[in-house]
Amino acid sequence: MPGHREDSKVSRILILTGILMISLGYAGEATKKTWNQFRGPDGSGVMEESKPPVMIQPGDLAWKAALPAGLSSPVIAGDRIFLTAFDEGRLFTIALDRRNGQELWRRTAPEKPLQKVHKANTPASPSALVDKEKVYVYFGSYGLLAYQHDGTEVWKKPLQTSKSLYGASTSPIAYKDLLILVTDDDANLENSRVSRSRVLAFSRANGKLVWETARPFLRSGWSTPTIWRHKDADELVVLGHGRVVGYNPLTGQEKWFAKGFSRETIAIPVQGRDKIYISSAQLGGVSDAEIDPKPFWDSMLKFDKNKDGKVGRDEITENFTWPLRPELPLGHPGWGIPLPSDPARRRERQQGIFGWADKNRDNLWTEQELSAHITNRPGRPILMAITPGGRGELGKEHIAWELNRSVPEIPSPLFYRDRIYMVRNGGTLAAVDPETGKLSYRGRLGGTGQYSASPVAANGHLYLLSDQGILSVVKAGSKFEMAHRFQLPESASVSPALDHDTLYIRGTAHLWAYRRR
Repeated sequence: MPGHREDSKVSRILILTGILMISLGYAGEATKKTWNQFRGPDGSGVMEESKPPVMIQPGDLAWKAALPAGLSSPVIAGDRIFLTAFDEGRLFTIALDRRNGQELWRRTAPEKPLQKVHKANTPASPSALVDKEKVYVYFGSYGLLAYQHDGTEVWKKPLQTSKSLYGASTSPIAYKDLLILVTDDDANLENSRVSRSRVLAFSRANGKLVWETARPFLRSGWSTPTIWRHKDADELVVLGHGRVVGYNPLTGQEKWFAKGFSRETIAIPVQGRDKIYISSAQLGGVSDAEIDPKPFWDSMLKFDKNKDGKVGRDEITENFTWPLRPELPLGHPGWGIPLPSDPARRRERQQGIFGWADKNRDNLWTEQELSAHITNRPGRPILMAITPGGRGELGKEHIAWELNRSVPEIPSPLFYRDRIYMVRNGGTLAAVDPETGKLSYRGRLGGTGQYSASPVAANGHLYLLSDQGILSVVKAGSKFEMAHRFQLPESASVSPALDHDTLYIRGTAHLWAYRRR
């Protein structure tokens, strides 16, 4: 029966090949990147596999869709695009058909008093977050809402309205089964001189709070956080008032921080080459409300066993940590930074905390040292590169370099093909070596005025949008090379979105879809 055996062998090969193809197909689908949040995959602004038009012509317009006011960027799931909008005092979540721009549904957020916003902002500024099943939206005036892709409400989570100069604009992100949101705030806790600022993590399944971490020394900020994935761990990186902080994304425990940033922080941190890059312009610089350090010092004196008015390293006890809520009793979970339950890790963490304020390394905390540590100072234009593995306040061993030139006011930096790009008001594009922090070039885009939209990249090109609606397409590389310039029919200040062949640009009154022919 040789023929039968041969047929069986062929059949087995075909079956195994089919299984392999299915497996590969499934894996490809599982790992396929989509523009699922503000600035796309991991907040990077990059969609390498996308092939949108480079030499954009009016004939490349696939469709345009009229939209109410709003500054949220489009996010994409399957054949649907999701945005938020504001009209006649109400807040909306809107779903469009990606193929033709037709509106599929519109849902109105529960009515609450609208958050006061700056004239440059709208109450619908944060971008949505989408996964395979749901779309999540955040309105500073209401809180969080979760819908199925067909518009069916799944859950809602009212949140306290924050107070800030510009209004809410930070967008939610996902980590595993969590939705993470930063609510930095200029308002103080009741009967306190510290802010209500927090970072929160909710279950994406039901909206229940999983953890929260106070940020009492941080005032309002507008930067969307990011998940920094490096060889050692995943870390939640949050840029805020004067500093960037790294947290454990599963627990909210603070791991490290670096100072030197301005009071008004907007850009999202970006990663590449095992580093994370953070930028802020020289805006504001000082707090709207000065923090009174005395209550914090008075609470720390509970550890002063010998009553010499100082806290020594040898006076660290089980509850020693960095004070967050000095009005609470010592040992209360909200009094200080959460600590590990394991005794060895707890001790290690406490020693790291002690080093934050002990600047002269004399193994003593003084009132002056603590006061200097929590008092915010004016920032400066800065692009900072941070390496993994830091604990407490980062020093030179984990700050690879700083650049103090060509830093944008609003747009986030872009890491693409082993180079960092930044676009400034006036239409100046700077390219930076990610290893050294040295400028590779500065080029003029031809667009004038303000740049609010963050750049995006695909298929070897950068797409840079001015508020006047001038889209500049620049070839990625070590030399400045303009590929194309296109005038959008209306002004625009929202970061574009990408799918496999289309560039989506939200203007003042429409969403424009330019598709590769």
